[in-house]
Amino acid sequence: RSPPPPSAHPLASPRLAMACLVPALRGAALRQLARRPVVFAAAAPAWRVAAPAVGGARTIAAAAGKVTKVLASELKHEEEQYEQAKEIKSFLKSSAFKLVETPGDVNMALEKALGEKTVRIEWQLSSPFDPDMDAEGEEAPQEATEFSVQVEDKAGAGMIFYCSTQPGEDHRYVIGNVKTYATLEQKDSVSGYHGPEFEDLDDKLQEALDEYLAELGMGSEVCDFVDAMAVDKEQREYVHWLQATKKFLEA
Repeated sequence: RSPPPPSAHPLASPRLAMACLVPALRGAALRQLARRPVVFAAAAPAWRVAAPAVGGARTIAAAAGKVTKVLASELKHEEEQYEQAKEIKSFLKSSAFKLVETPGDVNMALEKALGEKTVRIEWQLSSPFDPDMDAEGEEAPQEATEFSVQVEDKAGAGMIFYCSTQPGEDHRYVIGNVKTYATLEQKDSVSGYHGPEFEDLDDKLQEALDEYLAELGMGSEVCDFVDAMAVDKEQREYVHWLQATKKFLEA
């Protein structure tokens, strides 16, 4: 049998050849896909797509009311239990020092003029609660209060004694460092030299500086006042915090 003429052959025309190949390729592709396992994307957990619940005005008001009720009870208890230490009243009546404090500020100071110089004792409030309190309920010894004694002339030069109180009756404070400055810039310099460790100084120099500090007015009565006032100030600021928080939540 003679072959058909070239024009009559199925693959003679490119268009006809592609028409024949497309069904074949499509069928092969479908068979290949049928052999592959179908993987479905895991659904996102509900907690990831759910919108967070927002409390309404009534819910917030109820929560605020609950806090306010507890605050009122705590405030009443603190106000009934508060009593200022006798050391504070007696010291302020008899001392030449004047107390300087501002409500809401943790810093306090005692000031007095001494000739051409000014003496200023500075310290901060401290918590009345001791984490080392005995398990049986016995209170630990009084915590030390850090303070500084500054003596300065009208030109801005002076000295600062960095100290802390200690328990006892005779010598109620210890000196850590003694800084000397000639200008206010040197006094306020963060990187300025704070002087040597006091205990590293010669014994005679330690004794002389200790006597000078005593002449400035430092003594056991001042230490008693500093310790008592540090706790008293914290208590008064706590009561003020209770009042302010209660007032805000009630508004």
